[in-house]
Amino acid sequence: MPRQLLNIPAPAKINLFLHITGRRDDGYHNLQTLFQFLDYGDSLDFEIVPNSRDIQLSPELYGIPAEQNLIVRAARLLQNAAEINSGAIIDLKKRLPMGGGLGGGSSDAATTLLALNRLWNTNLSLQELANLGLQLGADVPVFIAGYSAWAEGVGEQLQQINLPTPWYLVLIPSCEVSTAKVFNHPQLPRNSAAVTMQDYLQGNCLNDCEETVRGLYPQVDNAFIWAQQHGRVSMSGTGACLFCQFQSEHAARSALLTKPAGLDGFVAQGCNQSPTHQYLQTTYETL
Repeated sequence: MPRQLLNIPAPAKINLFLHITGRRDDGYHNLQTLFQFLDYGDSLDFEIVPNSRDIQLSPELYGIPAEQNLIVRAARLLQNAAEINSGAIIDLKKRLPMGGGLGGGSSDAATTLLALNRLWNTNLSLQELANLGLQLGADVPVFIAGYSAWAEGVGEQLQQINLPTPWYLVLIPSCEVSTAKVFNHPQLPRNSAAVTMQDYLQGNCLNDCEETVRGLYPQVDNAFIWAQQHGRVSMSGTGACLFCQFQSEHAARSALLTKPAGLDGFVAQGCNQSPTHQYLQTTYETL
C-alpha cells in the first residue's frame, strides 16, 4: 500500500437542547437532543504505515495513556474489525476543551474511523462505522453520520434535520465537567416529558443538566450570568461550554471582545453538514 497523508478536521458539536426522558436498566439515560456542528474544532494528520499494525499518536494527552485515547481505540477497532495489517501515524492538533460538552473526543474518534476507512480501503458503510463508534461513546454516531440531527435513545437514533446556521459565541469556563458526576447526581431531572421539533421551535426545550452543572461548577454559573446580557444562553451537553446565538459574525466577535478575564471562548458558525464530510467529499478524490 503506498504511503498516504491526510489532514482532516474534527469539528465541535453543540446540543441545542438536552432532555433526559428516563433511566435505562443498563444505567444509561434515554435522551432527546438536537445536534448541530460548528465550523471550528480539532484537526488530525494521518500517515499510513504499510506492513505494520502500529498506531502512533502524538502528542499524548495529559493523564490519558495512548492506548486509552479514543483516537487510538477507534483505529484499533477498525483495524481489528476489517483485519487490516497496516498501521498509522496520527498527529492531533487539539483546540476543543476536554469535559466541555463540545464532543471533542467523540469527534476525534469519528474522524479517525472515517479517515482510516478511506486510507486503509476498508470500505465499511457509515452504518457499520457508526456501530463501531457507538462502542466508544454515544456521541460518536452523529459525527459518523455527518449531519445535524434530532437524536433519541442514548443519542444514537438520528433523524436528519436542516437547521438555521447562525453564528455562535462559545464560552469555555475554566473547569472540566465530569459527565459521570452529572448523570449520577441525585437532583438531576430524569423524567422529562418527550418533546417534538415543534416544541423546540416554540422555545420550550432546555438542557436538563444545566441547573445541576451550574450548582456543581461555579465557573459555569459565573459565565452563564455574564453571557445573559447577550440574550438566551444555553449549555452544550453536560457542559462546561455555553453558547449564545448571533445573526452575524461581527456581532458575535464584538461580544467575545467583552468577555471577562479568565474566561476563554471562540466564535463559530453552525453548519448542517460536518466539516469532516465536507472535506472528504471535496478533497479525498485528489489523493
